Amino acid sequence: MEGQDVQLGHSGVVHYAAPEVDEEIWTGEDGETHAGWYCVSTDPFPCPAPGCAFVAEFMTAAHLVLVWQERDDPNLLRHAGRAKEVGRNPRVVTYEPGFGPSASYHAWEAAGRPVHGIRGKT
Repeated sequence: MEGQDVQLGHSGVVHYAAPEVDEEIWTGEDGETHAGWYCVSTDPFPCPAPGCAFVAEFMTAAHLVLVWQERDDPNLLRHAGRAKEVGRNPRVVTYEPGFGPSASYHAWEAAGRPVHGIRGKT
């Protein structure tokens, strides 16, 4: 609850107001289509952000499919391994634009690893 303001809602229910964030929204747009790159397909899992209805079927960041140029990229394999550890049934597949908007893993890292559309630490 640290960093959040508590506000009394209707019928005595306590709602938490998120702190205001004055940061730039990250879209991952780098001009690449990433077709033919690699991504990690997983069993569907919901976005962990409160109130967000987004359900991912790939390893994502800020709701963008993370992609790698090489199938055996150590970062791709590490993330697939973590998804396996939590039971998400990961599979390395060739990315297709029909999967949704994408961002290269390296561009995501360079942007400070933003999650859920908000720029991360730089």
